[in-house]
Amino acid sequence: MSDNPSPLIRLNQLTKRYDHRGGQLTVLDAVDLRLYGGDMVSIMGASGAGKSTLLQIIGTLDEPTSGDYLFDDRSVFAGSSKQVAAFRNKHIGFVFQFHHLLPEFTALENVMMPGLIGRMKKPEAQRRATDLLERVGLGARTSHQPGELSGGEQQRVAIARALFMEPRVLLADEPTGNLDQKTSAGIHEILRQLNEDTGITIIIVTHDVRLANLMPIQLLVADGKIMAFKPGDERMQDRLPEELLHATPSEPLLPTPA
Repeated sequence: MSDNPSPLIRLNQLTKRYDHRGGQLTVLDAVDLRLYGGDMVSIMGASGAGKSTLLQIIGTLDEPTSGDYLFDDRSVFAGSSKQVAAFRNKHIGFVFQFHHLLPEFTALENVMMPGLIGRMKKPEAQRRATDLLERVGLGARTSHQPGELSGGEQQRVAIARALFMEPRVLLADEPTGNLDQKTSAGIHEILRQLNEDTGITIIIVTHDVRLANLMPIQLLVADGKIMAFKPGDERMQDRLPEELLHATPSEPLLPTPA
């Protein structure tokens, strides 16, 4: 946790409902959560529990039905859509299960893309992209196109691209979902090292119990609420409401890791 006692991210009574078959489906129900700068967080839960919805709201790709989302004590959705987009571009980086690299461009060009779209001068974008690819262990692969890279290498390019604008928060939705166990471990090590070196806050949605167990902060989305993945986990003390520290889901949702 950051030395700063103020949470970086605060969700207050955050609720998300969708219209569904003539009624409303509540996916997130009055969620309260505090996360701090430098946290490494895993979020688990059954399919459809609301994990990705939560991540999309934190990343401002979706809006809550009610409640508040504060970032550095400022209400994120209080501004105009243009202001929300500016917040997202400045503070949030995204990594998805499918890397969404542009196949006709090299690894270097893919990582440069956010800067070029933002009208950064090409030499500066190239320098920054090269540094990031070296940081994720791909300094020798900058001129390769995605089709010439392994799945793990493509995901590392995606991580470098997500870091290009120097966000304060990196959101990863099933980043190792298509990778084998050894490659997944390598991706986790890259994320851990980035967190250690830069202090970036990393939030990962995953079905991989092994990956979740490597994160210092482990959350579970169930019954519309966010609770501790391990009931009674003292590390959640200042992050979750007291009644949810010891809560258990109404049904068993996750397999026990082998």
